[in-house]
Amino acid sequence: MTIENVEAGAHEIRLHLGDTPVQLPEPVAALARVVAANRKGHATIGTLAPSPWLFPGGQPGRPISTTQLTQRLTHLGIRPNQARSTGLFQLATEVPAAILARTLGIHTDVAVAWQRLSGGDWATYTADVSGRSRP
Repeated sequence: MTIENVEAGAHEIRLHLGDTPVQLPEPVAALARVVAANRKGHATIGTLAPSPWLFPGGQPGRPISTTQLTQRLTHLGIRPNQARSTGLFQLATEVPAAILARTLGIHTDVAVAWQRLSGGDWATYTADVSGRSRP
């Protein structure tokens, strides 16, 4: 992820992960603002220009590895795997399994399993949509 993915406004921070930017809630927005302003890594020592990477790694022109980022976050008390699972389960309660599978690139059976575990019930979704009045 590069610094170009972070849009910092006067009162909000948006993260560009796809077509539509995501507004970060506090306190994540404050953390993103600090990280964007203070990008440091072994590869940035002695360079004149700041690194384009949001999380610069140990090699010039390359970001930090997933493993290293996970270790750093864990050291700060942030459990990324737990947060990811929580986010996915929350999404499974709000989105039909077929859309969840297509959006995340996972098998439909996996999305259905997540939905069942999270307590999401989309059995009547098609009937609800077909019963809506058209403008």
